Amino acid sequence: MEHALQYGLSEEQLMFRDMVHRLADERIAARAADIDATGEFPWDIVDLFRENGLIGVGIPEEYGGGGADLLTSCLAIEEVARVCATSSLIIAAQHLGAMPILIAGSASQKQQFLPPIASGEHLAAFALTEPDAGSDAGGTRTRAVKEGDHYRLSGTKVFITNGGLAKTVVVFAATDPSKGIKGISAFIVDSDSPGFNIGRIEDKMGIRGSQTAQLLFDGVKVPAAQRLGAEGEGFTIAMRTLDRTRPGIAAQALGIAQGALEASVQHLSSRQQFGRPLIDMQALQFMLADMQTQIEASRQLLYRAAEVVETAGFEAQASAEVTRHSAMAKLMCSDTAMKVTTDAVQLLGGYGYVRDYPVERMMRDAKITQIYEGTNQIQRLVIFRNMMAERHRRT
Repeated sequence: MEHALQYGLSEEQLMFRDMVHRLADERIAARAADIDATGEFPWDIVDLFRENGLIGVGIPEEYGGGGADLLTSCLAIEEVARVCATSSLIIAAQHLGAMPILIAGSASQKQQFLPPIASGEHLAAFALTEPDAGSDAGGTRTRAVKEGDHYRLSGTKVFITNGGLAKTVVVFAATDPSKGIKGISAFIVDSDSPGFNIGRIEDKMGIRGSQTAQLLFDGVKVPAAQRLGAEGEGFTIAMRTLDRTRPGIAAQALGIAQGALEASVQHLSSRQQFGRPLIDMQALQFMLADMQTQIEASRQLLYRAAEVVETAGFEAQASAEVTRHSAMAKLMCSDTAMKVTTDAVQLLGGYGYVRDYPVERMMRDAKITQIYEGTNQIQRLVIFRNMMAERHRRT
């Protein structure tokens, strides 16, 4: 049904999308319920992505990646999330961990750290959030103290995707706490470094097969050569990173919503009440129509956002247009995912509330897309401020 639509995609993108669609149906869908039930990280899916060139699909070819543009990367995440949100997060998290290096890394840093991430030999992570610094990154307490040709990192990070699994972790720490966000710097840290420890592994509502952990830094020695950019540029690097990766979360949310719609149509077509298939009932048809419309509107916004962000390029400075489109896509797609999966559970009735049917898992998985990589309240704030700044520029 959905794949009859081309959305202005190139022939290559259409072939790629259909390939990932088949791979998801044939190799990932059957694993989704077990991944959720056990909460175990699916290394077999990592291997599958390695074999099919998906784990580093958006990393440039010169570093061993797939060289895909942002929209093509989003297509991969969307198609996988349609059957398994945890599996789609493997791709999204790998790109999140690589993105600060792509954005701000020196030529030598890129050559050293990106190829193992692109191949999937090393998982990557992005460590920004702290117990007292979630939406307010200016509250960063992790310290980085310069000692000659290296830094010592001390502090705690929380809710880190791939925490405890990632070999390469981009860590944001205050080099000058007196300067607030202008005193934050970014570092590439090897998780095998002495003093780098794993704290609590979170037991989550959704995306249960993705490992989310607390990271503890006890005087971790990091060479100065592994600082990204100049001291004090960390916050800007983090925000530019999120501008490029939020569309991936939007794609994950969109895929979850699409999967929930497909499961709903299948169930309503096969189940009878009052002597006829449920899908023949107009009240339920109206719900499905609303779900389809919300998904379609979200998809159009996401694909446009991916185009805007891609045009800006990896090394572009912060752009109001990029920030706005990225935030709007993440906001709309994740709100749509939550609405559509909630309606899907309602449409399946009692079956929707039990784990034998996928919409219950999809509803739990959808919730995180409204929270991570910037809560939707923060997205609304970003969009509003961006809108007002644009208004002032025109007056």
